Amino acid sequence: MISRVRVSGWCRSGFVWIEVCLLAASIGVAALVTSTTPRADPAVLRQEILARMRTTLEQADPTHHGHAGHAAPQGPAGEQAAQAVVCGVHVYGYEPTGATTLADVRTVYGFHLCGVAEQKRHWDGAVKLVGPLIVDMTTRPPGVEVVEATADVRFVDRLREMFPDKYEDLALREALPASEMADLRRRYDAAAGL
Repeated sequence: MISRVRVSGWCRSGFVWIEVCLLAASIGVAALVTSTTPRADPAVLRQEILARMRTTLEQADPTHHGHAGHAAPQGPAGEQAAQAVVCGVHVYGYEPTGATTLADVRTVYGFHLCGVAEQKRHWDGAVKLVGPLIVDMTTRPPGVEVVEATADVRFVDRLREMFPDKYEDLALREALPASEMADLRRRYDAAAGL
């Protein structure tokens, strides 16, 4: 049996009531933050990553795109002509894998196919930049590292050095999805004035 003295002493203690109020407030704040924190749909996040990759590659100077021995076409007297770079991209994955917003994404593993759109030059004759790449999303602008062979390291070996195991097979066989390729060709033709 609980005596009246102990119960009434407990109820009169201001310290206990302050703790109860703080606990209730903390629970309320936690519930509010959890319910209002935006949780991106994975499909929406993937589209945001695709858009950022595409924009990053298309806004880069074509001379900085020149990998695997390709260089952007030169204008008269060795001056760089102003050509649009039009890219299609495919995302294999990103880290951290639990990211819920674009700001949370640190590294993206994917594939790119870009064409340098010279006026009236058809896609088949365009300079193309293609291959697996890694995008560092922590820098502004995002850093891009393409997989390239060297005199001492084969392309396949370099790819295996750069990519996590779970993306290696994709990087060796995957290209652009058909819908992305169709969009790339449409945007290239528009940029080339065709």
